[in-house]
Amino acid sequence: MTGVVAAPSQYCAAQMATLVGRLYVEALGEPKPQGSKRHVGGSRMVESSKALKPWRTHVQSCFEDALDRAGIVDAIDGPLAVEVTFTMRKPASAPKRRRTWPIARPDVDKLVRAVLDAGQAAGAYRDDAQVVRLVVDKVFPRETFDASGAPGVRVRLYQVVDAKDA
Repeated sequence: MTGVVAAPSQYCAAQMATLVGRLYVEALGEPKPQGSKRHVGGSRMVESSKALKPWRTHVQSCFEDALDRAGIVDAIDGPLAVEVTFTMRKPASAPKRRRTWPIARPDVDKLVRAVLDAGQAAGAYRDDAQVVRLVVDKVFPRETFDASGAPGVRVRLYQVVDAKDA
């Protein structure tokens, strides 16, 4: 995703499709993973992490604000491409003058799960199963083009359409 700008459309040659830009969402705060659930009796399951709910609620609110700004009232139908950049807090012990990578936990797949579920809960799309292309970066502040200056997440949502229909 480095070097990609929020363009109105982007050609995806491998799939012979065009990606039509639909939504840009930014949520600042410490990204939290949506990990495993634990059984609490009966048929009830709860999230293992207590930090997840406030994070997902915040991201959902940011999705709702972005939907309002974009004038989108109904959930986006059809296949979607999603680009996500997580900016993680850089440890004080990390080198300051050279590029470093956030290779410690949390895992990107668990971070993405929380964001995609928040987008669905906000009504951006009907089901996160609509995502047919997913690009994820996990970076430190200001170390790549799309990294924000503080911890958080940036999401770009595209509708995938046939190239001949674009």
